[in-house]
Amino acid sequence: MRAVRLSLVTATAVAALTAVTGCTEKGSSGDSDRVIDVTATDSKCEVSKKEFPAGHVELAIENKGSKVTEVYVLFPDDRIVTERENIGPGTKQKVTAEVKAGDYTIACKPGMTGDGIRQAVKATGGTVAKRDPRLDAAVASYRKYAQEQADATIPKVQTFADAIKAGDLDAAKKAYAPSRVGWERTEPIAESFGDIDPKTDTRADGLEKGQKWTGWHVLEKALWQDKKIGAEQKTLADQLVTDLKDWQKRVGKADITPTSMANGAKELLDEVATGKVTGEEDRYSHTDLSDFKANVDGAQQAYELLKPVAKENDAALVTELDKQFAALNTLLDQYRSDKTSDGFVSYDTVGEADRKKLSDGVNALAEPLSKLAAAVVTKSS
Repeated sequence: MRAVRLSLVTATAVAALTAVTGCTEKGSSGDSDRVIDVTATDSKCEVSKKEFPAGHVELAIENKGSKVTEVYVLFPDDRIVTERENIGPGTKQKVTAEVKAGDYTIACKPGMTGDGIRQAVKATGGTVAKRDPRLDAAVASYRKYAQEQADATIPKVQTFADAIKAGDLDAAKKAYAPSRVGWERTEPIAESFGDIDPKTDTRADGLEKGQKWTGWHVLEKALWQDKKIGAEQKTLADQLVTDLKDWQKRVGKADITPTSMANGAKELLDEVATGKVTGEEDRYSHTDLSDFKANVDGAQQAYELLKPVAKENDAALVTELDKQFAALNTLLDQYRSDKTSDGFVSYDTVGEADRKKLSDGVNALAEPLSKLAAAVVTKSS
């Protein structure tokens, strides 16, 4: 889960990430029915059209504000159709999405906080363009994968909660990172529901005004920084299990498309760049590399399922993605350890030079990964 306030280190990571994902994007001419120009500032969210044909659409986003922003396409009930986070000031990005006919909202979130500046839009027409059957199979396989990850998470988080309720500090610490792996692999699905992620994976600096802090990270703080387990922590542990069981039940109903899979893979790399590489995600336990690896695994799973179609449409992109996934996984393997419960060295032992290498590896993968959704759409619709 991203925090809404950026430290200097995080802001630097965002700048690097948006540089590689945005600097090569050319501005849209705005004359295509399926291209929506979105101009974000610190006080406005302007869209070039309020109606567009259902099917594949492209958001050509430009951040003309002074703050890092996010842009969302939302269902009427605020579930997420697609999103692009960490769009730096003065940068441009493109997002391809698939939408059915109906009403939607485009929201810009300057400073990555609050409900955002919103514009009501409508997709018209009764049908979505015919899709390659291999992409339907990819969606089905990804849905199965996401459900398997959720199902595997519940017993692990129950072990974590049971250790807390038993007052066993060491056992709870050992169970913490493993309980997060399935969640981190499929986090874009959880975020798409809107209400589960804030309950389970919010950091202290990501809390909205009046929001009670619940979930993994408040328990992480109690275990590592406060070094205590009391009645409140035991209640919070039970609540975490309850909230994650809610997530488990909802996964099968998630709205998943080939483009949401591709965009979700990119979102996972954004999570790495702005939380894991900087050490802000698991700041008390320093188990960031476990989350890092889980994010990469989830992104790669989505990519591999979309790869056959993407390869036909853009073979050079697939070659580059294969190369960069392999390079980043090889780099992560250098930090493995058999002395920790999560299989990686404590992140507070990773120096700035090594963190820079990890950041560079993430950015090298994020740039071509941002083009995957477009490669899936090309010739397939």
